[in-house]
Amino acid sequence: MPEPIERILFDEDRLMSEHPPVLRHRNKQAVFEVACPPGTVFQGQIVYSRWAPMPLPETVDPAAACRLLEARPDAYDYAPVPDLEGAVEWHVNFADPNLFGYYGSGLFAQDEMQTAEHPALGALREALQAMGRSCRTVERGQPTPVLVAGVPRRCRIDTDANPAEGRERGLYGNAFARADADIVRRATRRLDPPTVSNIIAIAALYGGRGRYAHTEVEYTLQTAYTGFRAAAIESGRLRGDAPVVVHTGFWGCGVFGGNRVLMTLLQILAAGAAGLDRLVFHAFKPSNLQVVDEACANLEKLAGAEGPRETAALIDEIISLGFEWGVGDGN
Repeated sequence: MPEPIERILFDEDRLMSEHPPVLRHRNKQAVFEVACPPGTVFQGQIVYSRWAPMPLPETVDPAAACRLLEARPDAYDYAPVPDLEGAVEWHVNFADPNLFGYYGSGLFAQDEMQTAEHPALGALREALQAMGRSCRTVERGQPTPVLVAGVPRRCRIDTDANPAEGRERGLYGNAFARADADIVRRATRRLDPPTVSNIIAIAALYGGRGRYAHTEVEYTLQTAYTGFRAAAIESGRLRGDAPVVVHTGFWGCGVFGGNRVLMTLLQILAAGAAGLDRLVFHAFKPSNLQVVDEACANLEKLAGAEGPRETAALIDEIISLGFEWGVGDGN
């Protein structure tokens, strides 16, 4: 069974007292003031692990992978799936190669939203830097996914458009930095007691143009597979043979400009290869479900009636479909 590059246990109270988050933007500070007012009790243990890239399995079954999928027209709500009692659930962080690198800035895409709602993630970064540890999800051109188990979610931030609350265009992305701090405070709801989340930080490729190359598809599949497989391994270590669920969405398809259909397809395939029990795909809104449907339709064509396929041949067929890079959304 693969072992991580490193695994470190942190106490949340020591993290938050010895390495408090460094919040450079007024609106990140406003969120923190709501989430962690004076007198907040920090407790519990957070498990950090960082993983080397794992070789892809020789075969994978596209049809079986599709059967693991549950598509939803919403964003992360961190609620447990209702039909898999006792499951260990993980949420993908659409990471930068620099782990949680912009958590204290005015940026507010998926990565920064997650770190704002889970303030101990910022403290974790500060602690790793103080210890001289690498804060990278990509190193020397290779993916090194980071898992963080047991991190408290201390607030919920409403990012939807709500003119009555002063959020004419919502708070996602650049709108967050421009908003008045009082509007941000009203959009932030403290969770008391906090819920507990498990995080998979994986960084997608970015800046590509034209058709996807073989190396880009293989790298993306390996990145997702390593993160998902590491989650399955850590789940077994934490809770034995409990079901394993990963929540994800359009990873790498915002500012990184990834192709939505391809990135969805590869995550589904990685979930099957990693041995997950469920992949919950949050499409953000109902109209985006057609992207998930298109990804599944492509996988069904690739599956045929053969059952497991050789992974190398499957990657070649995915490339032959001619997927092209998109354009970053500027957030």
